[in-house]
Formats: sequence, C-alpha cells, structure tokens
Amino acid sequence: MELFRIKHDIPFMRHAKVFNVISFLTFAAAVFFLLHRGLNLSVEFTGGVLVEARYTQAADLEKIRNSLVGIGIAEPQVQNFGTSRDVLIRLAVKDLQNGEIGSNGKLNNDAMTSKVLVNGGPDVKLMRVEFVGPQVGRELAENGVIALMIVIIGIMIYLALRFEWKFAVSAIIANLHDVVIILGFFALFQWEFSLSVLAAVLAVLGYSVNESVVVFDRIRETFKKSRRMSVPETIDNAITRTISRTIITHGSTQIMVCSMLFFGGPTLHYFAVALTIGICFGIYSSVLVASPLVMWLGLSREDLVKPVKKDKEFETP
Repeated sequence: MELFRIKHDIPFMRHAKVFNVISFLTFAAAVFFLLHRGLNLSVEFTGGVLVEARYTQAADLEKIRNSLVGIGIAEPQVQNFGTSRDVLIRLAVKDLQNGEIGSNGKLNNDAMTSKVLVNGGPDVKLMRVEFVGPQVGRELAENGVIALMIVIIGIMIYLALRFEWKFAVSAIIANLHDVVIILGFFALFQWEFSLSVLAAVLAVLGYSVNESVVVFDRIRETFKKSRRMSVPETIDNAITRTISRTIITHGSTQIMVCSMLFFGGPTLHYFAVALTIGICFGIYSSVLVASPLVMWLGLSREDLVKPVKKDKEFETP
C-alpha cells in the first residue's frame, strides 16, 4: 500500500555528511546534559515510598502537594492514578523521617498513614503504602542496563545473520543514537525517569531497528534487480521507495502515542513523551544515519548478492 509514488530518487547520500554532522552535534549535546545534569530518577530507582490514596471527590493535587511541602517534604510527586479521586504520592527516602522507617528497614505504615490522613483530611482513605529501599532501586537500575545490553546484542546478531555485519554495526550505532538522545531530553528538562520510561526506551530500540530492516531489505532487493546502479544510487532508491510506507507506519503509530500523551494522564505522560521522541529520531536515524554508515563501511553488491558459480564441465577421456 502506498499513499504516493516518487518518480525520481531523492539524492539522500549526496548530503550524508551534513546529516551525520547534525546527528553528531545532537548526540554530543545529549551526552553533555547527561553528564552535567543527570537523570531525574523516580522513586523506583532511588528508593522511597509509594502511597495510593482515594478521596470521596475529585482530589486537588496542588493542595495535596502544598500540604506535603508544608510538613517538610521537599519534592513530593503527586498525580492522579486511574481516576480523579485516586491519587498516587511518591516520597523520596530523603523525605522520610526516622519514625517512619522501622529498625528492620521496613516502612512504618502507622506513621505514614498518620502523615497522609492528617494532610488529606477526613475524606481520604489510604489504599496502599509500599516502601522501595535504595538497594531495590539499585537492582532495578542494574537490571535495566542488563536488559538494554541484551536487546542490543540480540539486534546485532539478528542483523548480522539476516544481512551482513556492516548492517548490524550501522543499525546499532543509529539505534544507540536514538536512546542517548531520549535520555538527553530527559536530562535537559529534568523529566522523571521511571520504569515506564525505561520500557519506552527498550520499545524504541525494537521499533527503530524495524525501520532499518525495511530499508536494508529494499537495498538488497535493488542490488538484485539492477546491476547498473552504484552503491549510493542503490541506497537512494531504497530510501525513496520506502518513504510512503514510512509515513503510513510512523504516522499511525504517532496517532496512537499522541492519544496516550494527551488523554492518558500523568501515569502515561512521560512514557508517551519518550516514545514520541524515539519515533521522530528513529525515522531520522534509520534513514539518514544507518544508511550512510553502511555505505562508509564499504558496502558492495557482493556483500548481499553472491555470484552464481557455474558448473564445471567434465571432459570425457
């Protein structure tokens, strides 16, 4: 299915250096913000308390937040959870007092119940109180990094087996480019980095590599059909022929992500933000980063189209 067909190939590879300079500058800026500002890690990673409270009517989040700040909690995270009457409160470990954590390292539910109920008034009911220790948060962060590395290694093996090692190297560089830029945005604006955002980052890896595979597949088909095209012309042809498909696929996905972004509430907000950034830069990197890298790594027709060996004729004595 195609929305439109472009008659003449667009010379993307002619401007490959310009595109990659832009990518390098964006990547460098993301690394700078990651090193100098760091990620605003959520309670799941840093340790703290998750409190779920239910009100008899729509909760005033700003009033709840101000009341918690008034009793000495520096940065309480207050958001609706499911409905306007359900509220999820996150408190960092540094905001907890000695009486709220027992000698065994577990949460003192009575102390936390008193704190939330006193500041919430008689119309609030405590539904859930969970304590996440710093050790648990550290393990989650380590497991997240391990999951990211497993995904990267799996993608490289898949591309190397399906195509050729040059495609695997270029695709993983382009995909890591997307991941670092997503993290750079979260570091720049100090958006909360939670487990849901980590899940979005892993999803972007798979989503971006899918676009790269589509372009790589078209490059291989073009090599088989036409022997007169040079490598840059072949790549230009492959990208041009997939533009319509790219617009349909990414446009449909972005519509769904935008619905989560605007109507999903605070719980899905940063998850959708991470996906939006990943989709936008995933298109760019798959087309204008991965493809030039393949060309610069020395891609040739022989890498994908193996020469046919002629049967030897045996002479009869």
